[in-house]
Amino acid sequence: MLRRLLFALMVVLSLPATAQQPNMAVFAAAEAQKNDFISTLQEVVEIESGSGNYEGLVELGNLIAGRLREMGGEVELLDANQDVYRMFDTPEQIGPMVHARFEGRGERDIMLIAHMDTVYPAGMIDEQPFRIDGNLAYGLGISDDKQGVAVILHVIAMLRDMGFDEYGTLTVLINGDEEISSPGSRSTITRLATEHDVVFSVEPTRMDNDSLSLATSGIGAATMTVTGRASHAGAAPELGRNALYEMAHQMLQLRDLSDPETGLKVNWTLAESGTVRNVIPAEAVVTADIRMLRQEDFERLESRIQERIANQLIPDTQVAVTFENRRPPLTATEASRSLAAHAQQVYAEMGMTLVVNDEAEGGGTDAAFAALETQAPVIERFGLRGFGAHSNNDEYVDLDSVIPRLYLLSRMIMDVSRGSAPLQ
Repeated sequence: MLRRLLFALMVVLSLPATAQQPNMAVFAAAEAQKNDFISTLQEVVEIESGSGNYEGLVELGNLIAGRLREMGGEVELLDANQDVYRMFDTPEQIGPMVHARFEGRGERDIMLIAHMDTVYPAGMIDEQPFRIDGNLAYGLGISDDKQGVAVILHVIAMLRDMGFDEYGTLTVLINGDEEISSPGSRSTITRLATEHDVVFSVEPTRMDNDSLSLATSGIGAATMTVTGRASHAGAAPELGRNALYEMAHQMLQLRDLSDPETGLKVNWTLAESGTVRNVIPAEAVVTADIRMLRQEDFERLESRIQERIANQLIPDTQVAVTFENRRPPLTATEASRSLAAHAQQVYAEMGMTLVVNDEAEGGGTDAAFAALETQAPVIERFGLRGFGAHSNNDEYVDLDSVIPRLYLLSRMIMDVSRGSAPLQ
């Protein structure tokens, strides 16, 4: 412990004269966690847990639950198959949620969320095992979001080691279906968030800056199915009803649905039609990716699409569209801005700059489900600096960000608990 305190003191002495000083006890506690943090990171990365890998998610969920239980949490694995918003990519069995509660002696209720599922198929770890190269740690899902799991585990370990329990309830929820738009956990996230004074989500921040996010895009999808009639393309094409032609017609009249002024983005991205070359296609299916900053824009879009598809090119074809509300947008509030400004002050204590993004990013987040029915501040990206999420090669995190991010999240929990961080 003396060595760690000396290290913390060296950091303080190296700060610019104008910088605030970090809380040395918290900084030393964060520094003390780093080696164990890396071990945890390797452990969770080496359990493959793709969103459709139920067995892997159960294994990882049990490991996380065991760690939380060892630290004094009241822990349960929640079945995510009870209240499901089913979408085209929802697996038959959804992985469990790890739910833990730590009871303190204070009044503020704080919720931490992260996810343990990844986008990678089982067996891929043989090609890309966990490894460390300099200050970078590589592995499947290591940035999105295995590091988030590790951050939560070690922040709680820090609080335990410091004997800090001034919160009312500290709740952890780690789900196994985030990468497929949280079909089984979304209702639980929303419900639990309404019971807390603040929600911190531990997705990664970017490699090129330390940041937090207060806003993200909503995500939707539209799938259009055109049903025609098959016929021989050479002998009797006139007897067929070409679903591909009708789909092309619909694509042309639905190509201008985006609205840059409101942030609505509609892009038709997937198409499939036909069986063999010499048969008039009887069916065509096309899917659109939809991004929006306001939920009402998605609802209006549904009406616009339904109106336009009534204009058909090929008689006796049927055109139907189904919509998926995959994620709501996360919108910045005055409460989240005020609390994020406090986080910037905490980061400045280490002589570091924290960027706060209050305009929507392209991706979606479970934090949006947390914010759906509460006025409490919800802040995203408390995780490590990372890169390469959803890529085939070299997903990694910056190990130099371990101590600063552990310090930040720990201090935010402590300050909220003590009432020194604003919640309005």
